[in-house]
Amino acid sequence: MNSQRDIKTTGERIVYVKPVAVADLPAELRDQIGDVAMIYAVHAENGEQLALVASRGLAFALARQHDMVPVTVH
Repeated sequence: MNSQRDIKTTGERIVYVKPVAVADLPAELRDQIGDVAMIYAVHAENGEQLALVASRGLAFALARQHDMVPVTVH
């Protein structure tokens, strides 16, 4: 189904989900994460980081629980 919607008129808030290499994080976060190579960041439309989570599925579930529309960023 291809359709266009004006997101602003529906009241939906988009958040962006992107993979983050644990090696690129500050040392204090790497120490807390443990033996994982990749985690996922959830960002607001303005770029503000809202959360870091263990999996893409968890990022999407978290966004939906907060009435947000998750979109994957590569």
